[in-house]
Amino acid sequence: MTRPVTLPFYAKLAFILITLICFAFIFCTGKDILTPVLMAFLFAVLLLPIFTFLNNRLKFPRHLAAIVCLIIFLSFIVGILVFISYQVTYMANDFETIKKNANSFIIEIHKFIRENFQVSIGDQKKYLDSVTQDSVKTGQAKLGSFIISMSDVLLDSTIIIIYTFLFLIYKEHFKLFLAKLIRQENHTVLKDILSQIKVSINNYIVSLIIEMIVVSVLTSIGLWIIGIKYFILLGLITGILNLIPYIGILVAGIITVLASLTGSAEFSIILGILIVNIIVQFIDNNLLVPLIINSKVEINAFVSIIGIIVGGAAAGIAGMFLAIPLLAILKIIFDRIESLAPWGYLMGNHVPRKFRWRTRKATAEN
Repeated sequence: MTRPVTLPFYAKLAFILITLICFAFIFCTGKDILTPVLMAFLFAVLLLPIFTFLNNRLKFPRHLAAIVCLIIFLSFIVGILVFISYQVTYMANDFETIKKNANSFIIEIHKFIRENFQVSIGDQKKYLDSVTQDSVKTGQAKLGSFIISMSDVLLDSTIIIIYTFLFLIYKEHFKLFLAKLIRQENHTVLKDILSQIKVSINNYIVSLIIEMIVVSVLTSIGLWIIGIKYFILLGLITGILNLIPYIGILVAGIITVLASLTGSAEFSIILGILIVNIIVQFIDNNLLVPLIINSKVEINAFVSIIGIIVGGAAAGIAGMFLAIPLLAILKIIFDRIESLAPWGYLMGNHVPRKFRWRTRKATAEN
């Protein structure tokens, strides 16, 4: 009988780092292929309770149950898009008002710069004209890139739907593969890991939906109080874009400021929008995220920020969205493997109040 090989700490650390670097390299190299697969995996786990209910309780065939799950999911997405399109159509009727108020707002900005920075309005217009000319030169290239990116989004969306369908169909097939891959004496740990991953991802996505709804409602109420016309639409857009870390809320703020020009170009309205966004973000970051998000995935803020930055650098917005659930999966795996348990603890949000080193005092020999 062979004894297990015991490696020193530095050798274990080297193997772990090399493994992580290899995974990161594979993901960065094949991100165009792996990102839709991982997104589909998350959606499949989210739809799994509905699929199980249709397949086991209502005795739907597997293919039909998967199709019904996708129809429900797509109906929800399409419903939101239809509502946004319907509201944007109404906003387009106020284009002339937006144009007029935008010109008034720009004139006020020109006056503010002239009075506070001693830059004449003529010099400001010359600078804007030069910037506009440069933008026109690069506009065609940007338009082409935008069209290509939109086609890529449509293609990825179609692939994600197909992958989600296949994940639901071959759920048991993948489980059997993992069971064949792992020794039978470790099947209890494997079952626990798979169960916890399902619960963690479901809780995370449901928490994101709850956070999106709460942020949308709070933003809509705030915009309604300060008198913004399309407060429901803008609140919903803010809630959706808030799912994108860091970037989303900035884009939502810009859209809200532009939409506010349908009513008035007063600076007080712009200031009110800024105050509403700050208050909502304060509530989101200090109440919603700790209570709803972090309590479900149990990942501390330090690891979350690093993961989001790395995910964004590797795969853009999709990488930022995937960072937290992937970190949660890693933590679940680390916590249940004895040699990796310290790394799982490092990723967790449990902070001890006090730590004392446990050292043994050397006894003097008589």
